[in-house]
Amino acid sequence: MIDSILCEILDIKYPIIQGGMAWIANGKLAAAVSNAGGLGIISAMNSASLVEQVSIAREYTDKPIGVNIMLMNPEAEKIAAVVCELEIDVITTGAGLPNKFMPMWREAGVKVIPVVASASVAKLVERSGATAVIAEGCEAGGHVGEIGTMALVPVICDAVSIPVIAAGGIADGRGMAAAMMLGAKGIQCGTVFLSAHECDIHDVYKEKVLSAKDTDTILTGKRLGHPVRSLKNSFSRNFFKMEYDGNISNEELESYGSGSLRKAVVDGDTSGGSFMAGQSAALVKTKRSCEEIVSSIANEASALLLEASKWVR
Repeated sequence: MIDSILCEILDIKYPIIQGGMAWIANGKLAAAVSNAGGLGIISAMNSASLVEQVSIAREYTDKPIGVNIMLMNPEAEKIAAVVCELEIDVITTGAGLPNKFMPMWREAGVKVIPVVASASVAKLVERSGATAVIAEGCEAGGHVGEIGTMALVPVICDAVSIPVIAAGGIADGRGMAAAMMLGAKGIQCGTVFLSAHECDIHDVYKEKVLSAKDTDTILTGKRLGHPVRSLKNSFSRNFFKMEYDGNISNEELESYGSGSLRKAVVDGDTSGGSFMAGQSAALVKTKRSCEEIVSSIANEASALLLEASKWVR
């Protein structure tokens, strides 16, 4: 069993957090991850759907659950208030600084764990009262920064005194053990949970993840200021080409990408969908339950860390 302060802080068995994937991280998936001993996260698309998904999660589990809020969401302010009313255990945030909401959340007793992509942002959110930070490297799926996990995690561990959770490119116990050796107190995984039985994505999406090779992801959107990692298909390749076409405006790019994630998740649209996934997709080979995923990661990491002394004499 891995001994981590994060388990005590979040009241979980294993220091493993499920990523808050938009259109994917619903109440059913979050409950399954929490029941498995990790921390399940619900993606807050809007306030109404959040209330519904939290209700679903609580039908299936009495364990702690979290909510992810993308701060560029037009409804971010309303969602920020709703999570307090719902007495959510943990909030993870992305796409902006959560500082203006921190007093309200802290007063409500909510633990706040922002996703950060640099040491400077980690320091800012620590000063604002964050419980921990998620250091997410560019290997992750979806919206990413520029620094790789191997370099980012130790830099952020050196920069802050609150617990650091590693994310980006982690899908098994080897990744978890490496993250812990870099100074992290736990990990966040997204891509590996796309293969879970409890993950309600289109079968086409799931099969694309399961068949992915190490070279099968692509980074698009850098020109727009919010790069996204996804699996290669006609949509992502076209988007990549359009970014380097000076005759295409940013507005046209935004319009081309609008609704593409939903097309992948709900419709399984192989040509028009954005199948967001991290580089760890190449490690995801079988469909499993959340219980199997969480326990296998934790058990493999424990075994590897126990053997670490063999490298020293």
